[in-house]
Amino acid sequence: MQRMGPPHWPAYPAGATYGELYRLDPARGLRAAWLGARLIAADLAAVGITVDCLPVADVPVAGADQVIGDRAYGDTAHQVSAIAAAVAEGLQAGGVLPVVKHLPGHGRATADSHRHLPVVTADRTTLEATDFAAFVPLAAAPFGMTAHVVFTALDPGLPATTSTIMIAQVIRGFIGFSGALMSDDVSMGALSGPIAERVRQSLAAGCDLVLHCNGDLAEMQEVASNCPELGGAALQRSARALAMRRAPEAIDLEAARAEFTQLVSGRAGAATG
Repeated sequence: MQRMGPPHWPAYPAGATYGELYRLDPARGLRAAWLGARLIAADLAAVGITVDCLPVADVPVAGADQVIGDRAYGDTAHQVSAIAAAVAEGLQAGGVLPVVKHLPGHGRATADSHRHLPVVTADRTTLEATDFAAFVPLAAAPFGMTAHVVFTALDPGLPATTSTIMIAQVIRGFIGFSGALMSDDVSMGALSGPIAERVRQSLAAGCDLVLHCNGDLAEMQEVASNCPELGGAALQRSARALAMRRAPEAIDLEAARAEFTQLVSGRAGAATG
């Protein structure tokens, strides 16, 4: 979801647009994804925002809920991870740190986690070959965000955000994610119980940081009062993540926007371009 848009900022296409381009011409798709992210970074940096919750590395499957929808870059792990890497690099080239999401995969969820807790029943072999696989090439990203999704093949009782098994065995283990890990929004309907308990469960499971997005001041105070000062491995990972921020690389924004517009507006003819 683009939260800064017209009339003050440009509108950007959904992630699926890069997927369409990639299927026609991989190089063109990756260039468009990089440019789009680089331009977004310029918009964000201009108002002092230095972290963005992109890229989305979820791999959707037929029959899944449309909560990911056109945010997905494709329907194969290889394509999704390639485009996600281009987006992450584009953001970093503009001085903005990416947050890879939703670890270890939200594309198979059959419910909208903003409202309900999704339960995925696929076997572990399938998950490792598809959903989890898309995140492996992105394991060195500075930040990652968890999925409020239950994977019954590994932990039938808890969503990844609050599951020690999912974070230790899959996110840190199989995927090898080494960055600072934040929860998805703890105010979402997928989680149950008081906000304070959600915070404590997320941190106890292995999240380094907690995300809260609904703007409710009382809940914000609950979150803050239940988050200890960063320390230990969480502090080290967060410090490494922040150290990955680099000065924006020089770019002719007018020329970049013109090239980007040409790339995405011409996607229908990209196969012969």
